[in-house]
Amino acid sequence: MPNTSERRSFAITWDYRCPYGRIAHNHVVTGLQAGAPWDVTFLPFCLGQSHVEPGFPPIWETPERDSGLLALQVGMAARDTDAEKFWQFHLDTFEFRHTRAGNLNKREELASLLTNAGFNSDDIFAKVESGEPLRLIAEEHMQYVRSHEVWGVPTFIQGKAAVFVRLLEPALGNTALAIDTVNRIVDNLEWPILNEFKHTSIPM
Repeated sequence: MPNTSERRSFAITWDYRCPYGRIAHNHVVTGLQAGAPWDVTFLPFCLGQSHVEPGFPPIWETPERDSGLLALQVGMAARDTDAEKFWQFHLDTFEFRHTRAGNLNKREELASLLTNAGFNSDDIFAKVESGEPLRLIAEEHMQYVRSHEVWGVPTFIQGKAAVFVRLLEPALGNTALAIDTVNRIVDNLEWPILNEFKHTSIPM
């Protein structure tokens, strides 16, 4: 049995439009907020870019065409400003999109989510307008597409392993469940002979 108290490092991709991203990140952030011994890198993955046809310009050349790229840029700016405040903004933005049918292109709504998480929203939007978050999204997205053939959200990455994970229920504040769930996922990332494990139907 692995020692779940030891420090563990992994990365996970996100795009606020993905419902399964919401569930996985709910477990990860709930665990982090409870003090789980994880070093987590949150990696932007633009779902819009993943649907661009070969030969067409990348989505970051015309970000206004993408329904989730503004929120992803705001998330990047928050991530790189204050990690713990980002965790709260991250949870709140997923909930805004998936439980309140929120519009990720509405600046005022994103500003409210930033403020509720303790950020100065004007400072975060100034960083977005500098273009740096968009540049980093393009860089990090393509880096893991090339190195690990990442194609979706949520993908957990550790070392040379990258695994797309689809959970069915969020932790919803259950810290023990969150920590156990994420540790199980990371344990299986370290299992080199497991390639695919998928239910044929949704478990009841």
